[in-house]
Amino acid sequence: MLDRYSTRWVKHPLTRIAMLLDDADITANQVTIAGFVVGLIALPALAYQQYTLALVAILLNRLCDGLDGALARIQGVTDAGGFLDICLDFLFYSLVPFGFVLANPEHNAIAGALLIFSFVGTGSSFLAFAIQASKRGIINPVYQHKSLYYMGGLTEGTETIGCFVILCLLPEHFATIAYVFATACWFTTATRIYSGFQTLKQDSAA
Repeated sequence: MLDRYSTRWVKHPLTRIAMLLDDADITANQVTIAGFVVGLIALPALAYQQYTLALVAILLNRLCDGLDGALARIQGVTDAGGFLDICLDFLFYSLVPFGFVLANPEHNAIAGALLIFSFVGTGSSFLAFAIQASKRGIINPVYQHKSLYYMGGLTEGTETIGCFVILCLLPEHFATIAYVFATACWFTTATRIYSGFQTLKQDSAA
């Protein structure tokens, strides 16, 4: 829901940094991989309840996720790079709630499992429509520079980052926050399935 606004706000500074990385012969794929490696630090940090370290790793991962896209637009967006980026993104998103489960299995396990379950819903509805949209040549009217058709919703990247930040700042309330955000994710999944089905149905009839 907020991605279309946040991307405008960060576009200029990310582009400037990406230009410096391009001058240093650093590729978008290298930034993607480096960001994922840094993000992996969040898992043991969360498991050992080092929430400040986890928050830093999460924010650095998301910074790299923005930078690899900006760098790809300079160097040329590729299908291989888009594939790598989306795979590592979904792995990272699931990693964070799993880390909270490891930190306190007795209190966080069910809420964490539900949150990961909801991520499967948002991810699968997003990817399934992206495949069909690509086959049919349906153009993304909002995120024109994405390598895959990017379906919006109540919970997009900006909201997910915000949720992760709040979780790290208020880890004792993980279960409550996870239940609320999982509910929002399932609302996003439902609306994506409905709108995606209707869009493809209308496109087939055209």
